[in-house]
Amino acid sequence: MIEVGSRPWLRATLALSLGSFLVFLNLYQSHPLLPMLANEFAISSLHSGWTLTGCTAGLAFALLICARLADRFGRRRVMLWTLTGAILLSLVASGVEQFGSLLALRILQGMLLAGLPATAIAYMGEEFTRRALISAVGIYIAANSLGGIAGRVLGGLLAGWFDSWHATFLGIGLISLLLLPLVVWLLPTQRNFTPSQASPGQLRQALGSHLRNPLLVGAYLIGGLNFMVFLNQFSYLTFLLSAEPFSLPPQWLGMLFLTYLSGTLASSISGRCAQHLGAERLLLVGIALMALGALLLLGANLAAILAGLLVSSFGFFLAHACASAWVGQHVTHDRALASSLYLVAYYLGASLGGFYLHPFWVEGQLAGMVLGIELVLLVTAALSLWLARQKAHRQQPLTI
Repeated sequence: MIEVGSRPWLRATLALSLGSFLVFLNLYQSHPLLPMLANEFAISSLHSGWTLTGCTAGLAFALLICARLADRFGRRRVMLWTLTGAILLSLVASGVEQFGSLLALRILQGMLLAGLPATAIAYMGEEFTRRALISAVGIYIAANSLGGIAGRVLGGLLAGWFDSWHATFLGIGLISLLLLPLVVWLLPTQRNFTPSQASPGQLRQALGSHLRNPLLVGAYLIGGLNFMVFLNQFSYLTFLLSAEPFSLPPQWLGMLFLTYLSGTLASSISGRCAQHLGAERLLLVGIALMALGALLLLGANLAAILAGLLVSSFGFFLAHACASAWVGQHVTHDRALASSLYLVAYYLGASLGGFYLHPFWVEGQLAGMVLGIELVLLVTAALSLWLARQKAHRQQPLTI
C-alpha cells in the first residue's frame, strides 16, 4: 500500500489532482460564454445554457456506468481513456458551426468526463493506506474547485481576447492535451486492483438499500437542490451583467467566478466547524448563508452582486462539504456506490436548475430569480431539520 509522503503517493496524488483539474476545466468552459452563444445562434438564455446543463447531465448519467466499467477493466484505464476522449471533443467542438452539433458534443463530453470522478476515490482506496487516502482526498477536492474556476476564467478570457467562442474550446482543448501526457506518466500502475463485476441483482439490491435510507436520501436531495440554484444563478447573472448598464465583455464575466474562492476557504474549514457545531447545524448555517447571499444580489449593482456571490459561495461549499461527509458517515455498505449516488443527485440538480429558474427569470428578472432561489433553500433547510430528527430518532435507546 502507498504511504503518505512517499514518491508513489506524490506521483499518484499529483496525477489524480491534475486529471481532476482538467475534468472541471473542460466541464465549465462554456459557463461564461452563454450570452455570446445566445447572440451568435439567436437562441434564448435557456437554450444557450444547455451547453452547460447538457454536459453536467451527461456526467450525472454516466457516473454509475463508468464506476461499473472501472470495476471490470481497471480504474487507471477507464480514467485515462475517458479523459483523453473528453479532451479531444473540446478540439472537435471548436470547429462546429451548428448549435445542435455543439450541444451533442457537450453531452457526449460530459459522459466521458464522468470517468475520473467516478473512479478516482476508488483508486485511492485500493492503493493508498488510510492516512495517505485522507491526505490525498483534500488535495484532490481542492483541484476540483480550482479546475472549475480556471475553466470559467480562462474560457471568458479566450473568448474576449479573440471575440469568438470557438477560441475557448480550441484553447482549453490544446492546453488540456499538452497536460494530459503528464497525468499518464505520473499515475502509477495499479497493484491492488482485482477485476469484479456485480450481478444486476446485487446492484439493484445495493441501490434500493441506499435509496430507502432516509439519512442518505435527505443528503442527496440537499446536495442536488442546493447546487441546482447555486450554479445556475451564475448563468443568469452572466446575461444580466452582459447587458446594459453593465455591458461586461466575456473576459470580465469569467472573472465573476473567482467568487468561488470563498467556497474553497469554506471547504477547508468545514471539518473543524462541524466538530464544534455538529453536521446538522452546519448544514443550516450554510443554507442560511446561501439565502443571505441571494438577498444581497437584490442590490442590483456590481458591488452588491459580487458580495452576494462571495457569501453564497461560502455558504454553498460549507453545506456541500457537510452533506457529502454526511453520506460517508451514515452508510454501512457499498460506500463507493453511495458516494456516486450523491454525485448523480448533485450534477442532476445542476442540469435541472436552468429549467427551474427560467420562468422566474422571464417573469421577474433578478428579483424573480432570487425568489426562485429562496423557495428552494426553504426546502433544503426543512430537509436539514428533518435529517436531524431522523438521526436523533435512530439514536434513541430502546425502552422496554
